[in-house]
Amino acid sequence: MIQIKDMNEDVGMDGLILSRIQFGANISFHILFPTITIALGWVLLFFRLRFNATGDDRWMAAYHFWVKIFALSFGVGVVSGVTMSFQFGTNWPGFMEKVGNVAGPLLAYEVMTAFFLEAAFLGIMLFGAKRVPGWLHTLATVLVAVGTALSAFWILALNSWMQTPAGYEIRDGVVHATDWLAIIFNPSMPYRVLHMLLASGLTVAFLISGVSAYRRLIGDKSKGVRLTLQTGIYMAAVLIPIQIYVGDAHGLNTLEHQPQKIAAMEANWNTGPNVPLILFAIPDEKAQENHFEIGIPDGASLILRHDPDGVVPGLKDFIAADGTVEHPPVAPLFFSFRIMVGVGVLMLLVSWGTAYAIRRKHGVDGLNPWLLRGLVVMTFSGWVATLAGWYTTEIGRQPWLVTGILSTKDAVADVPSGMVLSTLIAYLVVYAVLLVAYVTVVFRLAHKSSFLEERIHSGAAQVEVVPGE
Repeated sequence: MIQIKDMNEDVGMDGLILSRIQFGANISFHILFPTITIALGWVLLFFRLRFNATGDDRWMAAYHFWVKIFALSFGVGVVSGVTMSFQFGTNWPGFMEKVGNVAGPLLAYEVMTAFFLEAAFLGIMLFGAKRVPGWLHTLATVLVAVGTALSAFWILALNSWMQTPAGYEIRDGVVHATDWLAIIFNPSMPYRVLHMLLASGLTVAFLISGVSAYRRLIGDKSKGVRLTLQTGIYMAAVLIPIQIYVGDAHGLNTLEHQPQKIAAMEANWNTGPNVPLILFAIPDEKAQENHFEIGIPDGASLILRHDPDGVVPGLKDFIAADGTVEHPPVAPLFFSFRIMVGVGVLMLLVSWGTAYAIRRKHGVDGLNPWLLRGLVVMTFSGWVATLAGWYTTEIGRQPWLVTGILSTKDAVADVPSGMVLSTLIAYLVVYAVLLVAYVTVVFRLAHKSSFLEERIHSGAAQVEVVPGE
């Protein structure tokens, strides 16, 4: 029987750190693929509806290519999600023991309403374009897209509840639900869901833009590639300013409910007004100060309080009288938040700049090859921003696993550190191989599709591209 470890022992701390790294590695790998499928399902629906409305084969060609990427991403995401869920029992039994009455039903809702929906209609979506009526294939695409969104909804509802718990009571040391609406629609949930959906949209927008730019660079000048390249760029150009606005609202919500997280993100040590926006620094938790600080005067107060004289919480307020630190680690949050914001700003500049160039050149044919190469480099930029944002969210909850209810150290299992380390290494090796294989397959599919397009347009072959082939 697995027992909760006494975290006062040094070996326990090793086990805790290794278990956290292992779960972090698992979820970091897993989240990459739902981030693609959540939005890509809706993009595929857009392609299908445009084909239904216009009869233009370019839209269906785009559907045929990108549904393969969807299937690949869905498959890897499902497998990595299963291994991640095992760790609730092997590494973190205290989680379900304490809050299983809330977490269990929410995870079950995700399976019953989302995963089954995706699994039931995915086959029709992938292989039914030439085998079922058009309306049924469109309906299957709708239901798969809805399923991916529902999956994100339930998972983020649980994660948000862990950040800002509501609608519960504790009886005999165990959490019991008292209001399911309050649990699901907890204070941070709407902001977190919308922020993640937009992040998924931006990830897919740059994935489509980057792969389409790659196909252009290797000589594919088909109208379908022009269409997808424009779709990806315009999608990114529209979504990024919305994401900036939602991100600001999410930050204000976090300031209200998790001020210690905001203090760590800003590396602000002392509560007070006129707090600068720190662009770069090296936070020093031991000395409780920043080294090599570069900042904009009053910037943090202006952003967080919309007033240059606004008071921003400081990290020293979250250190108990006995010296116990009650705020998250500063450096990881400080840098991960800036990576997320930096990539977001780069997305804004690239998408708006490319959209302007497309308008100015009356299409993608006149785009500079260096601009196309830049888009290829940005292909997986959404992954970088998503991971940085996810680390900010999850590390920012520490030292709590469920804020105010369950600390991370009280949930870890008594598993020997050597066993955790060995499985961690195995996970990292497998995930590294799978990640390289995934990226390689995406670009090989792009190269193969471009080669087929070239042969079709040259009259060298009559090839029909069908989903699943």
